[in-house]
Amino acid sequence: MRTFHLRDIHVGRQYPVIMGVLNISPESFYQGSYVPIPAVHETAGHMFTSGAEILDIGARSTAPGSPPLSVSEEIVRIKECLAELRGENYVISIDTMHPQVLDAALRFDISLANDISGLKNPELGKVIADAELPAILMASGKSPGDALSLQDTHNSIRGVINQAHKCGIDDIILDPGIGRWIPERTAEDDWELCRHFNELTTYNLPLLAAVSRKSFIGELTGQPPSGRLAGSLAVTTRLIWEGASVIRTHDIPETRDIIKSVMHLMRP
Repeated sequence: MRTFHLRDIHVGRQYPVIMGVLNISPESFYQGSYVPIPAVHETAGHMFTSGAEILDIGARSTAPGSPPLSVSEEIVRIKECLAELRGENYVISIDTMHPQVLDAALRFDISLANDISGLKNPELGKVIADAELPAILMASGKSPGDALSLQDTHNSIRGVINQAHKCGIDDIILDPGIGRWIPERTAEDDWELCRHFNELTTYNLPLLAAVSRKSFIGELTGQPPSGRLAGSLAVTTRLIWEGASVIRTHDIPETRDIIKSVMHLMRP
């Protein structure tokens, strides 16, 4: 597997990395995760001490049906958040599809780009490459997360990898795109992708497991986002076993403990 470093974090190592969700979007599907700007500094510190190795900052909700947000407003939110974290030694990821937003974030100390569109916008790829940033890239075609079947996911991943290489981006974390990104996608599509997660290791790139409190878990358990912790941890446990390298989560201490437990079970 291709591995790389984000400062002193070895991505793609055997031991999974925890990526904590620092959500500054009040429109988020999971209201319990929203962090207003005045609380960013304290929340980030708590996330870090609880076990988060990467802080993934998102200013725009990408859940279906979310209200629109202008690029300029997304920039304002990101800059306000990063200003609160200035001077701290955090490894920061910026979750955006817009090159203008990432360019504004580069005025601060960031280490990773997280693009759910899979480099649909070549300008974003140029910004990432010029800044020599590693990137999380989601399996996407014409729109974010529009792969339906497992085969569609493989096709999208191959297209995203080719696009990344054209842009000059080699350090990649693959996001299979678990979640209901488009109306046509069903909960069973997500379960099927989780069942076959290990097949995605064939690309020899680190894999992102991003299932935290998502709708397919809620449809099975009948729980709203606030009640999906147990289901999220159960699925995450399976994905760690199947080869996930990075775990994106709202629930850091609990995820830290399941990683410890699973990795101990996997010892020879």
